[in-house]
Amino acid sequence: MNTLEQLKAMTTVVADTGDFKQLAKFTPQDATTNPSLILKAVQKPEYAPLLKAAVGANVGQPLSAQIDAVLVAFGLEILKIIPGRVSTEVDARLSFDTSATVLRARQIIQRYEAAGMNRERVLIKIAATWEGIQAARILQTEGISCNLTLLFGFCQAIACADAKVTLISPFVGRIYDWYKKSAGAKWVEQDSADENDPGVISVKAIWNYYKRFDIKTEVMGASFRNAGQILALSGCDLLTISPELLAELQQSDIQLKPALTLADAKELPLDAVSFDEAAFRLALNDDAMATEKLAEGIRVFAKDAAALDQLVQQAS
Repeated sequence: MNTLEQLKAMTTVVADTGDFKQLAKFTPQDATTNPSLILKAVQKPEYAPLLKAAVGANVGQPLSAQIDAVLVAFGLEILKIIPGRVSTEVDARLSFDTSATVLRARQIIQRYEAAGMNRERVLIKIAATWEGIQAARILQTEGISCNLTLLFGFCQAIACADAKVTLISPFVGRIYDWYKKSAGAKWVEQDSADENDPGVISVKAIWNYYKRFDIKTEVMGASFRNAGQILALSGCDLLTISPELLAELQQSDIQLKPALTLADAKELPLDAVSFDEAAFRLALNDDAMATEKLAEGIRVFAKDAAALDQLVQQAS
């Protein structure tokens, strides 16, 4: 049994791509997309007809509606291939606007349902700002499941649990990137690899806390830089993995055992914590890595969303 198949036996494997033509060979349970992945996919010639059809069916509609049509078109194609859920992201430029995020999420779900897709198979991705988490709190009460993304700090994870969101996506690789850059010449790769990787440590702490206190929110490790990070989180609820790393795991024969276990988490001497808005903002401010990577992530996704706007306008 290859390493990917072993991983699937202990963790739900999710494909992190907008390129749905790559999905079938890895047989993931779920799939995630984001503005950067969709932007990358729509520029490939093989997806031009899908882009043109989605935009053509919404001529005269606001640009935001045309964008949602494209995102949902990709999501529907992905759902034809996978048995589980697809994550579709709300425009990152709305990350600090609760009401606008709620409205956009409802519109995305309405498009899926108009196409005959049950909302239970869709996760709405929202940046884990305070405003985004409060939007998710509202959406969850309406039966709209949310995936809180760009999650780097423990306070974000606790606030998401309090909002009873369905799933969070802590970013392993981007945490790793920050610490490596911060250390500069002092960084020693082998000393910060696998279970000692700062991104792995962060996700493991969140997962252990959730399991220790029976929190139902699922933890999906994301943004991996190498296979070692993935294997160090075997046993996590879900892991969303790029096609390149899925292929590497598929070709590997490393023998696995769970790195995260419920029994270990239950024995940890942890205290329950909570954050109101003021405490959340202070805790996030005190975490330089989380503050910087959250801001950077929103900027990158917003830039790619603007680039996607231009492609859609050109196609209309």
